[in-house]
Parts: sequence; C-alpha cells; structure tokens
Amino acid sequence: MHNTLQPVLILLAAAVLVVVVFRSLKLPPLLGYLIVGVAIGPHALGWISSTDEVKTLAEIGVVFLMFSIGLEFSLSRLMTMRRIVFGLGAAQVVSTMLLVAAAASALDVSWQGGLALGGALAMSSTAILAKLLAERFELNSPHGRQIIGILLFQDLAVVPLLILIPALAAPADQFAATLGVALTKAVVVLGVLLFVGQRVMRAWFHVVARQKSSELFVLNVLLVTLGIAYLTELAGLSLALGAFVAGVLISETEYRYQVEEDIKPFRDVLLGLFFVTIGMLLNISEVVENAWVSVLLVTLVLAKTALIFGLSRLFGAATGVALRTGLALGACGEFGFVILAHAAGGKLLGDDVLQPVLAAMVLSMLIAPFVIERSEAIVRRWSASEWMSRAMQLHDIAVQSMDSDQHVLICGYGRSGQNLARFLEQEKVPFIALDNDPERIREAAAAGERVVFGDAARREVLLAAGLPRAKAVVVTYVGTPSALRILEQVHELRPGLPVVVRTVDDSDVEKLRKAGAAEVVADLMEASLMLASSTLMLVGVPLTRVLRRIRETREHRYDLFRGFFRGVSDSGEGSEQALQLRLHSVPIGSGAKAVGLSLGELALDAVGVEVTAIRRRNVRMSAPAPGMRIEEGDVIVLLGNEAAVAAAEIRLLQG
Repeated sequence: MHNTLQPVLILLAAAVLVVVVFRSLKLPPLLGYLIVGVAIGPHALGWISSTDEVKTLAEIGVVFLMFSIGLEFSLSRLMTMRRIVFGLGAAQVVSTMLLVAAAASALDVSWQGGLALGGALAMSSTAILAKLLAERFELNSPHGRQIIGILLFQDLAVVPLLILIPALAAPADQFAATLGVALTKAVVVLGVLLFVGQRVMRAWFHVVARQKSSELFVLNVLLVTLGIAYLTELAGLSLALGAFVAGVLISETEYRYQVEEDIKPFRDVLLGLFFVTIGMLLNISEVVENAWVSVLLVTLVLAKTALIFGLSRLFGAATGVALRTGLALGACGEFGFVILAHAAGGKLLGDDVLQPVLAAMVLSMLIAPFVIERSEAIVRRWSASEWMSRAMQLHDIAVQSMDSDQHVLICGYGRSGQNLARFLEQEKVPFIALDNDPERIREAAAAGERVVFGDAARREVLLAAGLPRAKAVVVTYVGTPSALRILEQVHELRPGLPVVVRTVDDSDVEKLRKAGAAEVVADLMEASLMLASSTLMLVGVPLTRVLRRIRETREHRYDLFRGFFRGVSDSGEGSEQALQLRLHSVPIGSGAKAVGLSLGELALDAVGVEVTAIRRRNVRMSAPAPGMRIEEGDVIVLLGNEAAVAAAEIRLLQG
C-alpha cells in the first residue's frame, strides 16, 4: 500500500503546486502538468516511473478529451464555417503532414514515421488558443474565426489519424491491406453506432433523467463513454475514437450541456495526468545537451507560422489577419502529443527523433501565450497594410462621430446595446455604438444603425468615437477585464465623465465602482428587483413605496440582495462560484465556542464574513450590533464567499 500511495501523493502535491503557480501567472494549467511530468519523471528527479497503471489512467484522460470534442461537434457549425474548416483547415493539416514527411525523409526517417510526425506537428492547442482569444475578446474577429475554424478541422483530423497510425506501423507490404481493413471496420462500427445508437442513446438518457438522481446521471455518462470506447477497441480501433463517437451521439440530445458539466472534473483531472505522462517522456538532460532542439523549435514555429500565413492569404485573408492567424497557430497542441504517443507506441519513431521533437513541442506551447501577447505589435511592425487598415477603421469611426456632440457612446452592440439604442432613439438622444463582431456590424449598418467596427477598450478607438465630446459611456457587454480597461482610458481622457457598466451579479460591483463606474448594473440583481417590484404591486403595496424600495436598493449597491442560500441545483453554476458571496445558516448548539461571546469578540469580519441576521426563539434580528452576545439555540446567518464562510463556521463552533 505504501509503494502504491507514495507516487500518487507525489504526483498530486507537485501538480497542485505547479497549477497554482501557473494560474497565478494566468498561464494554461496544462503547461504546468507538462513541467510536473518533466520534473518528477524518470529522466529528472526520478520520483515516479512510467508504470502501466499510470499509462492506463493517462489513456482514459485522452478518452475524455476526445469525448469532449465529440460533444462540441455540430454539423450546423461546420456548415456555417465550411470554407475555413474544410478549405483552409484541411489545407493546413495536409500541407504540414506532406512537408514534414518530405523533411523527415531527407533526414533518414521513414515515410510512415514522417507522416505520423507531420500529423503531430500539424496540431495546435485548442485549450490554450480558445482561452486566450476569449480573454482578449477576439473570438468573433476575422482572425479569431479563422483560428477557430482551423482548430476545428485539426480536432476532427485526429479521428482519421488515429485510424491511419496503426496502419502505418504495419509492415510496408501490408500497409494497403491493413489500412483498408481499419477503414472498413471504422465505417461499419461508426455506422452502426451513429445510426442505431442515436435512437437508443436518446431513449436511454430519458429513462435515466426521469430518475432525478445526479449520481445516477454521472454514472451513466461514465458508462456510456467508457462502454462505447471499449466496443471500438474490441473492434480493433482506438479507445479515443469510441469516446469521440459517444460525444457525437450525446451532442444530438438535449442532455448535452448537463453531460458536459458533469464530465468536466473527470476530464480535467485525467487529462492533466496524460500531460504529466507526456512530460515524463522528456529527457531534459538530452535536451540541454542537444543544440538541435533550439534549432528545431525555431524552425518549427517559423515554418508553421509562414505556412499558415501563406495559406490564409491564398484563401483571401488580409495580410494582418493572415499574420495573426499564423502567429497564433505556430505552436503545437495537446492532440499532437496524443498522435506522437501512438506513433511512439507503434515504433514509427525512434528515441533519437522522439526526444528533440517532444522537447520542441513542449517549448512551443510554453512560449505560445507570449507570442500571442506580442502578436499585435508584430503585425503592426511587419504589415504595412495593417497600418492602413487601422487608419481606415479609425477614419470610419471618426466620420460617424464627427457630427455627434453630447452623445452616448455605447460599447458593445449585442442585445443589451441594441435595446439601449432603441430607448435613446425614442428620446432623441444621439449615440454611436462600437462593436467588434463584423457580421453584426454588417447587418446593423445595412439597416442604417449608427454602429461601427472597433475595440472599445483601445484608446485611439475611443478618441475616434468622440469621447472628448461624449455625454456618457455605457459598457453593455459582460466582461470585467475589458470594462476596467475602458474605465481606465475614460478616467485618463475625460475625468468625471459618467460610465455605466453591465455585469452579471454583485461579485464585481465594488471593483468596478472603485475603478470609476458611475453606475454598475448587475443582471441578476436587476432581475430580482423587477420580480420583487411586480410582486409587491400585485399584493397591494403602493407604487410610490415600491419605487422607493427599488431606489434604496440600488443606492445601497444591492445590499439587500447580496448572497443567497445555495442548494443542490446551484452546484453547476460555474468554476467561479466558490468566489461568489453566499448566505449560510449556522445553528449554535450547547457545545459551541461562540456561546456567551459577543459578535465583536468573535471578529468574524477578520475572516471576510458579515453577520447579516440572528434568529433567536423564532425572532429574526437583522443587522445585529457588535455588542450582541450569542446564546445557545441561536441561528447565525453568515455572508461571504465559500472559504470565508467555512472558516467563520469553524470559529463559531470550535473557536
């Protein structure tokens, strides 16, 4: 037991420490897992050896990764982006594979190994790029759409590659026969699963969902995922392929989003273990001693960037868009390791090739966030047309705002922005709207709306939109980091100009207020206000009193609505819920340490908790004074985030 538990504890401790550091640095945790594997693997500290048990768990991690990709599979989405996905995406993967195979042949690597290597190097990181694009609000930009389209094809290309690699590992004279058998098996098995399994899957999930048991639902998801993966492995195909099919089957049902939320913890933990095992393959001393690793890294990133840039231009993209796309996709990705692991298992690549390539792939992913961070400066430096495009964009904004004075500047023209614009039009209040979704701009501008393309968080865009002459600024989209940048620019350029900011709930209200927002409108809080006001009027409360209550609640920054009592149905609200305010009731029994002490003596505010009420003998006392002493039988109502509330409960009960 000791020998079994020790490596697991080492793995957990190292992973937790490194992931905490990487999250603090706002870097993807999967890079931390890779570093953990390198550090504790047999080629470095040697704390953990690559056992069959570890490899099995890692393979299950890949199963859940492929399952998640299957869940994201959407035929309508593919058809909408078909030119980018099946045109540019396919061209990128095929070109990369052929070029790498040609280069590998020149270095005495077999053509089979070269193709497998090309498939691995063709991949880019969906996990890293999707996160970075979302944080930079670039998912709907022209280069963002190209990047997502190419990533989508790369993800789909893993499926045929997983069929191709075992065939490549067969003897050369048996390649055609082996590939033919594999493809036939794949067509038959996938056909049966997709056409027969679709009806069975929906009906079965209906049966399970009717039981209203979250545990049963999760168990069923695990059974379906691993069961279909096992069936495809029995048919001579891979576990990962079966998991992909399971995801596709569930994606066509109404349970897709619930399944995605339930499977996420298993996927993330096991996928992290997969990256640890990949890191364990890397011999860091060989990398340090081998100067070719640096050459390979630079060559890989530059060649891949240049190839994608050229293909993007060939498909009609502007120079700046093509260069941004190439810079983003120049690094390697997580599926590359999956393919590389299969190629190594099939003896397609020797260790002399595997080690430098693995090192270059890991290093390329480590530098990817920094390259993307600097991509804007690189594009401006090397693309003369980008300056012209930027100048034309600012010119268009300036032309639209030239005749505007004392206008409202609307940042974001989604549903909330458009609804605000309708009210302003009715009141004859001039406005100009900024948005960075080209499709929305095209539609709205064609209808005569006063909206132009531009990133409202950029200083020059705000100036071109007439910020010096504006009467107010409204941030209509939910995005605290971007809103804070806008507030910083407005505070510098027009101190005192009122800015109204939209947010989801009360968690960021104080932060936005301190940054200079005149008003912060929280979606959930406003919905609660409307619900409360309608109810009060229906039960006979005078309108004037209802309006006063609403005004007071807003003036006190939604104090009345801060926090709520959570239930089982709130467990899937997102990864940030632990940081949100919650209410929690703590009954005080006879042995509680708080009995006889005052609230001031307990100093619960020191752990970040506020006592909102005390219930004593069925009488509720709101906002109790610090001098109030706790009695046996009291129920203390606490307000704070999850960790703070837990700490306060321990202090109340145990001292």
